[in-house]
Amino acid sequence: MFKNPFSFDGRIRRTEYGVSFIIFIVARVIVYLIAISLTSNSYDNSGATGLGWLFSIPLLWFLWAQGAKRCHDVGNSGWWQIIPFYALWLIFQDGVHGANEYGENPKGIGNQNQQNFTQTNQPTNQQGGYQGGYQGGHNNPNTNYGSTENPQDKGGYKDGDLYN
Repeated sequence: MFKNPFSFDGRIRRTEYGVSFIIFIVARVIVYLIAISLTSNSYDNSGATGLGWLFSIPLLWFLWAQGAKRCHDVGNSGWWQIIPFYALWLIFQDGVHGANEYGENPKGIGNQNQQNFTQTNQPTNQQGGYQGGYQGGHNNPNTNYGSTENPQDKGGYKDGDLYN
């Protein structure tokens, strides 16, 4: 958990995103309270607000990076987090199973199944593609689908041809 928390690359789970959100809120409150205590003028809190936002830049970077990684986990660009209330949806939405364009599944679920699927569904012949003719009655010269002896006859089928 929290591997490269300031990086925008990769994917994270819902748990890490939720914990990151809580850390941001708590740290933001602490930074604001410290900023208020540093400004001694109790009548004007504008200095505390400005100082609080200045010290919150690393916190915002942390939150946006974690949000981008969570967006990547559900298969979207990190820019989707600017949609209002999308951050709440990210807490409840399950990530994409298996690898996607942003990386491997952080849960590790689906990666093995996807590898088995791609290995078992490869073509069985070495050249790939379609081999042999249609195995119905089209290769039989006794059928009424056209003549296979006359190449000008477009109604017939030859071995290895799908269509004429």
